[in-house]
Amino acid sequence: MAKQGVTTRVGQPRPNTAGTRAELVEAAITTLQTEGFGGSSARAIARTAGCNQALVFYHFGSVANLLLAALDATSERRMVRYGEAVDAADGLGPMVEVAARIYREDLDAGHMSVLAEMIAGSSSTPGLGAEVSARLEPWFGFAEDATLRALRGSPLADLVPTRDVAFAVVALYLGIEFLAHLDGDRSQAESLFSTAKRLSDLMGLVFPVAAHDGGDDPR
Repeated sequence: MAKQGVTTRVGQPRPNTAGTRAELVEAAITTLQTEGFGGSSARAIARTAGCNQALVFYHFGSVANLLLAALDATSERRMVRYGEAVDAADGLGPMVEVAARIYREDLDAGHMSVLAEMIAGSSSTPGLGAEVSARLEPWFGFAEDATLRALRGSPLADLVPTRDVAFAVVALYLGIEFLAHLDGDRSQAESLFSTAKRLSDLMGLVFPVAAHDGGDDPR
């Protein structure tokens, strides 16, 4: 007798495929954005996906693992988007403009909601904090590379501790996005980006950037 698959609804078998996992990840992203961490139960995610909650545990073992997979998915997408934008920027001023533009994209699309909810949930879920923290590490590396790229050819390149700057950039960026996410007021963040752009233009006058040889290595 053939073994029956996990069913989504009574009498409706659902194959255990990568497609099912992808559907659950997308449902988890949506549920985190709309219901928050506390409301992202297996039942709520399954309801969003239109399947049986047993599939959450079959494919991911736990709700926490599924939520981390959702965070991985959004992070990977945003890393690609940020990489494309930074590659098109040349210098500190354009880099600030890129940060401002993508900041608006993140808020409009709800990308930061997923990370914000996972960080919030870390305080009540043992072991989750370390997992979320590990997923922030690639962003520190990305910010450090972007800083090196923005400063290359400038006298500041050898003076600025890029790892410290990267940590500050990520912390500041997350902070202003979280605050805007909380109250919906973007005016202070927009003002901050405008000030940063004026300062970057001033620094460009004080510390002119030398012509670069066109190599790909920002270091």
